[in-house]
Amino acid sequence: MDTDTSAIDQLAHLTAQRDRELLDVSLAQGVLELLGACSVGVYRVLGQEGADQHWLCSGLARRGKLTVSDPPWLDPDTMPFLEDFPSREEALVSRTLVQRALNETEDGASDEAATWLTVLTLHAELGQSGVLEVRSAQPLPLRDLRSMQTLLRVFGNFQNLLESSQRDSLTGLLNRQTFDATFLKASMPVQLSTEEAESEAERRGSQMNTFWLGVIDIDHFKLVNDRFGHLIGDEVLVLVARIMRQTFRHYDRLFRFGGEEFVVLLRGGTEKHALRVFERFRQNMQAYAFPQVGQVTVSLGFTGVHPHDTPTAAFSRADQAVYQAKHQGRNQTLCFENLVNQGVITTEGDRVGNIELF
Repeated sequence: MDTDTSAIDQLAHLTAQRDRELLDVSLAQGVLELLGACSVGVYRVLGQEGADQHWLCSGLARRGKLTVSDPPWLDPDTMPFLEDFPSREEALVSRTLVQRALNETEDGASDEAATWLTVLTLHAELGQSGVLEVRSAQPLPLRDLRSMQTLLRVFGNFQNLLESSQRDSLTGLLNRQTFDATFLKASMPVQLSTEEAESEAERRGSQMNTFWLGVIDIDHFKLVNDRFGHLIGDEVLVLVARIMRQTFRHYDRLFRFGGEEFVVLLRGGTEKHALRVFERFRQNMQAYAFPQVGQVTVSLGFTGVHPHDTPTAAFSRADQAVYQAKHQGRNQTLCFENLVNQGVITTEGDRVGNIELF
């Protein structure tokens, strides 16, 4: 087999993929077919530098088995630390290729036929850094290594383009154009593919199949721009996005819809749990001292995602709760379903009238 030609074929297949979360799965499967290795894994880093960091398996392909990945709701504390896999960590830190005889004590259990380990860095200007790990019966020849390095450089460029097209340029959060597809995919029933996923689902029950959509609106943001200028206003938006990342979990989906409006797709838990999480974000906002501006607060509304729900309908419900929060004095978190039960909102189609937004 001509490795260079096969690598080009795999690149053509990979660059046809537009789903960011399936891109690594496709990469693992493609490299396995290209090299005929025992297994190929794509591992991404969770966590910020200076804090605990963990390995997330975003794609694992093995001969004769389905390609799998870690379920998205796993708690990072259940995932291995970076230092648990020295070869991966070495490749990540040094940004160089690592190839050595497989040490199962250090590098984890493997297929009996695998005796060699090759780890290559995944270069990513945007998104999560990571490595590609190949386990094989023999060391990979130089020709294959060169082909793989070229493939991964092109893959990294494509990943950066895909990420930049789906993220807000100012805050780095997902943009509005990605919301519908993310909403529809996230609200589908979870397809468990590993024993770990099944045990996690049993432990947490059906709560991991529930979703809550939150809409966040910065209070009096127009006054911030008027008093301090748009550069300071942009700085506030960037800091709000940072507080969102620090508050919500890695598998919650965070969006900027434009202007001062943000959206969170929160996974799992009861209504009380969702309220507690959204309230924590509101309180984190209230407690943060924004440079020059001082205190900045938000009004937040959320709703449960129903079976066969649509992005527009769910957003409209949460948005009504935001309107009511502003009507009641701002800097509040309100649940749409609670407002309906209290008779504040009579039907899902009604808007709260006569509300001063700014």
